[in-house]
Amino acid sequence: MEQKIRNFAIIAHIDHGKSTLADRFLEITGRLQKREMKHAQMMDTMELEQERGITIKLQPVRLLWKGYELNVIDTPGHVDFSYEVSRSLAACEGVILVVDATQGIEAQTLANVYLALEHDLTIIPVLNKIDLPASDVKKVALEIENVFGIAKEEIICVSAKTGENVDKILDAVIERMPAPNKNDLAVAITDKTETSALVFDSVYDSYKGVVTFVRLFSGSIKRGDTIHFLGTEAKTQVIEVGEFCPKYNALDILTDGQVGYVVTGLKTTSEARVGDTIFKGKEPRKDKMLPGYKKVQPMVYAGIYPIDAVDYGFLRESLEKLSMNDAALVFEPESSGALGKGFRCGFLGLLHMEIVQERLEREFDMDVIISSPSVHFEVLQKSGVLLIVASPADLPDVSTIDEIREPYVKLEIIIPNTYIGGVMDLLMNHRGEYKNMTSVDEERSMIVSDIPLISIISDFFDTLKTVTQGYASMSYDPIGFRVNDLVKVDMKVAGDSIDALAFIVHKNEAEQRGREVAARLKEVIPKHQFTVAIQAFIGGKIIARETVSAMRKDVTAKLYGGDISRKKKVLAKQKKGKARLKALGKVTLSQDSFLSILKRAN
Repeated sequence: MEQKIRNFAIIAHIDHGKSTLADRFLEITGRLQKREMKHAQMMDTMELEQERGITIKLQPVRLLWKGYELNVIDTPGHVDFSYEVSRSLAACEGVILVVDATQGIEAQTLANVYLALEHDLTIIPVLNKIDLPASDVKKVALEIENVFGIAKEEIICVSAKTGENVDKILDAVIERMPAPNKNDLAVAITDKTETSALVFDSVYDSYKGVVTFVRLFSGSIKRGDTIHFLGTEAKTQVIEVGEFCPKYNALDILTDGQVGYVVTGLKTTSEARVGDTIFKGKEPRKDKMLPGYKKVQPMVYAGIYPIDAVDYGFLRESLEKLSMNDAALVFEPESSGALGKGFRCGFLGLLHMEIVQERLEREFDMDVIISSPSVHFEVLQKSGVLLIVASPADLPDVSTIDEIREPYVKLEIIIPNTYIGGVMDLLMNHRGEYKNMTSVDEERSMIVSDIPLISIISDFFDTLKTVTQGYASMSYDPIGFRVNDLVKVDMKVAGDSIDALAFIVHKNEAEQRGREVAARLKEVIPKHQFTVAIQAFIGGKIIARETVSAMRKDVTAKLYGGDISRKKKVLAKQKKGKARLKALGKVTLSQDSFLSILKRAN
């Protein structure tokens, strides 16, 4: 039976037709009838995925084709979910690389191919959208040959929309891809009676509990078995096993080489993390884990606050429910003087943050405010203690700090040659370090640079699209932390610090950023009976200042004639009153004003 199995994933850049191709597989193999396909992208089960036209959550399905069992995984196409994609590829022997015949190779195409090569997978290149008038099959095929070294003869040209030549892909999977080899990853398994399975995804089902998506590398799993998760050290009894059709279909047993699901009975996905190993045997030791597992760490942090303070408890419940199905989402309570009580949340990236926000609004009917995104820093204190700081408010006193390190990424940008100069300037303005540039084809090049993550999580991509008139694509991968001359900039309004507006920035950019935030504050703070000082400062040094002038009442208007000393006396009295108000008065920044600052800061 093992020789009749083929396990493969579909990889592509966003919007290159990956999910549409998966739909055609369902249709031509008879897994779903046309009347059952109620909408396009049947593999994209979330309403948000269907609206945006992107795959957020991977989806596997088992197909039957010419006597073979084909297990296909439709993977996410965004860089935020690269670890999830890497674990999906670890469960396969090959990939289908989908490239849009109208757009050619994009940045995420390269990133996905690098992942496939790292796992030594067979690559079947597919040119999609050949039915469109703008498609240029010869040009894009030459790109694939030059960049990846894949012969043009191996490329299959298809239209996932119409179904043209899609059957040839399935035939190529059978012919070109190897059958599962149980020794590929399960190198630590020496006892044939032991079972080893890779968890490449896990979801929470309100009826079944945690359901793990697995690929078996040795042994078998059936209902009633006692299994161990070697990474999280969770232990449970199997409630059900089965296949994806694409809905759950229960089976009696899953065996070596197969892909399927295991209903665990666990209550949260944090106990069954992506990349973990399910083990069944006598000695569940960690040295028997399949390689590649890691606990995914958030890359971007932001504060989430309810619009109405009374919804704080409901927001907590909503985040808890989301985290049950999304182990990458982490959160902890925090309080802001301007926005009240909320939560500091960690995300895989900006897309992940947007998805969480939209799910809170759609699924839980929550109106929330999200603060400016930031990253986490490593702070080495003079005492030798290393701290992880995700919020500027948590930064210790500057006198105790030896060095601050910020996360860097390797950034790859593919652009038409016409825009190279503008992109170079953009990278320089965002502290990017140029590494190299290679030619993708006669008209496009790829620029590689190292850049601080914080420099690309605000307006970088939008500015890049503006500079290149929408023709750029980019991808990035974390490359660790580097020491930089970073400082914390605090904001004061009328002498009071606003913690939620504090930020950590490079020393050379501190004054400019401080002036920008101060200027925005001046626009949103209404005039008072006294002057309001807005200050940006580092430690005890003020680096920027704006002043909201006081409202002035003409107290001398009622005076007619008489000696000038009468007017002076009244004006002196007004001056004393304003001085007293300035000493005692407080400025409260409203939520609407605060939100307008955050939106412009982003």
